[in-house]
Amino acid sequence: MSGLTISNVIKRYGEVQVMHGVDLDIEDGEFCVFVGPSGCGKSTLLRMIAGLEETTEGSIHIGARDVTRMDPSERGVAMVFQTYALYPHMTVKENMGFGLKMNGHPRAEIDKKVAEATRILKLEEYLSRKPAALSGGQRQRVSIGRAIVRGPEVFLFDEPLSNLDAELRVEMRVEIARLHKEIGATMIYVTHDQVEAMTLADKIVVLRAGRIEQVGAPLELYRDPDNKFVAGFIGSPAMNFLGGSVKGGKVQVPALDADLEIPVTLPEDGRAVTVGLRPEHLAVDPNGSTHIVELTEALGGVSYAYLMSTTGEKIVIEERGDIRSNEGDTVGISYDPATAMVFDGETELRIR
Repeated sequence: MSGLTISNVIKRYGEVQVMHGVDLDIEDGEFCVFVGPSGCGKSTLLRMIAGLEETTEGSIHIGARDVTRMDPSERGVAMVFQTYALYPHMTVKENMGFGLKMNGHPRAEIDKKVAEATRILKLEEYLSRKPAALSGGQRQRVSIGRAIVRGPEVFLFDEPLSNLDAELRVEMRVEIARLHKEIGATMIYVTHDQVEAMTLADKIVVLRAGRIEQVGAPLELYRDPDNKFVAGFIGSPAMNFLGGSVKGGKVQVPALDADLEIPVTLPEDGRAVTVGLRPEHLAVDPNGSTHIVELTEALGGVSYAYLMSTTGEKIVIEERGDIRSNEGDTVGISYDPATAMVFDGETELRIR
């Protein structure tokens, strides 16, 4: 297995530049997840690593090899697509071994590698079936098995679970996590689902408009985002962002009807800032009268109250236990100012 290094990678389509000097190191055996909104460049970057998209400028190294201009078949990568891409007329066993067969590998070697992949993915009882006789989750396991038999240095996953229903997504997420632990391979995974990112990744790369916003471990990005974009993208429900301004060493937040003392170095008086508070760091105060509960969502062990402030800003609060808000209630909000994050109103960078 090998790590991967991306150095100053740029991608252009004609005069349109979509990747802007990306630099990234992925360690050997690491599970790295690319996340970001639609059109941010995460799938484009993955396809450049695979060799399915040409790299306009910069370099891509897998281990010590410069693979920037290599054909996909020479790079030592295997890609798992969201569409499965299985041959409908072939059995599971034939699908898994087809790539090795086309490259002239001996049948005994093919059978051995297919058997090993079958064991890892628990596909023994499906080997003689064709894709039409499999569920979506089983088809995706076959697609992953086809990648395993190639013995790649790097596995690439392009939103592999997006076509599955909610229950199967959870099941396959567990399967992929177990697979990574068992074979210890370097894996790069693209998703728009932050639950997948938070649960699978050793390292998350947050992309926006072809640039890396921040790289770090899942909890590092959650607890210590560098800017408003990362803070809002990581976490579900998303962080609450409330407008404020600096005055006398405090942050005035009209939506909370409060002046917050926040333990950071604030800019000069009058500067516009944004205060970020996560839903789990807020609580409903039934004795208050500054907000109206517009909607509640009960999800079993947790519920979410959607409040509207007198200033017209919406706030989401996570509630646990038996005491839940009711729609139409007039309430207040309690919180610990130390949990608040402050972002510059102009640059959107975190103020620490």
